[in-house]
Amino acid sequence: MSEVTQELVGRTQIISINRPEARNALTLSVLGLMRDAFTRATTNDAVRCVVLTGEGGHFCAGADLRKNMEDPRLMERTDEYIGEFHSVIKAILGCPKPVVAMVDGAAVGFGADMALACDLRVVSTRSYIQEKFVNIGLMPDGGGTFWLPRLVGTARAMQWIMLGDKIEGPELAHHGIAVRAVEPEDLRVATLELTKRFESGPPLAYAAIKRAVYASWGSVADALARERAEQLKLLHSGDVMEGVLSWMQKREPNFQGR
Repeated sequence: MSEVTQELVGRTQIISINRPEARNALTLSVLGLMRDAFTRATTNDAVRCVVLTGEGGHFCAGADLRKNMEDPRLMERTDEYIGEFHSVIKAILGCPKPVVAMVDGAAVGFGADMALACDLRVVSTRSYIQEKFVNIGLMPDGGGTFWLPRLVGTARAMQWIMLGDKIEGPELAHHGIAVRAVEPEDLRVATLELTKRFESGPPLAYAAIKRAVYASWGSVADALARERAEQLKLLHSGDVMEGVLSWMQKREPNFQGR
């Protein structure tokens, strides 16, 4: 079974991360498969809407730290890794069709950034988005510093990013980040009810709306470049080493600011 599955329902392409044993955490191979899936959905005239989701009760737990740390050249390749992660965000943004995140369970770290990069979100009541990077001495690097201030304002965005707080499903709907928060068993039906409207809607208008709205916000590419530059500095800090070790050892980190 592929680590990324695709299912066409009507004129909606569902792209699912299929690593439930790892809460759909991301590896380089998964990122490549996701990017390819979005490319195919973008060029397929039979597809009018795309849904991004995860299998097994979670959306995405972010980068698979354990798997990625098996790469002996990881620290030499951090810029390359970030580029691969950014390619998925760019694929989501570059898709001219409406992209809906169907979020159940955890959307953490880069998983949170992917959900926020989608045009709309439908979530379950047990779901949550969490910019958890700060807990290991990092910052969002998939556009989180771009999306959240624009979605909810600077003050609340700073709270959620700097404290790493969870934003629970009902709260996501309350703040307008999600279209709806429904019970987990109703999530697929609620999401497909929304995408059905896009299937019969005007595709050229949707593409133009996406271009105009995102252009009015300023450059997402500039935001990703800023996050990339700052994250690369953090990735080579002692604090990140301590953060990752403490996470692996299941203890509180002792950050030293070095």
